Amino acid sequence: MNEISVDQLLVQMRSMAEKAQGLQVNTPPAEGAADFSTLLKSSVDKVSEVQQQAGQLTKAFESGDKDVNLADVMIGLQKASLSFQAMTQVRNRLVSAYQDVMNMQL
Repeated sequence: MNEISVDQLLVQMRSMAEKAQGLQVNTPPAEGAADFSTLLKSSVDKVSEVQQQAGQLTKAFESGDKDVNLADVMIGLQKASLSFQAMTQVRNRLVSAYQDVMNMQL
C-alpha cells in the first residue's frame, strides 16, 4: 500500500488551493519522481552497455574462446539490435512531440 505522509498531503493541498486561486505555484518534485533527463541518460547508457557486451561476445567467439558459443553471440547481437531500434523509436517520438509543441499557437 502506498503511504502518504502528512507533510506531503499538506503540500499538495496548499498547492491545489493556490492553483484554484490562480497563484503561481512553485512546488518541489514529489519524492521518488524521476527526472526525465536522468531517465533518458540511463536508457542510452543501458543501450550502449548492451551493444558493448554484444561486441565483446563477438570478439571472444571470433578469437576461438571455448566458453562462448554461437547462440550466445547471436542472442547478444539481437538484444543489441532491438534495444537500439527501440531507442531510435523513442527518439523519433520525442522529436515529433517537440515539433508538435513548437507548432502550437498561443
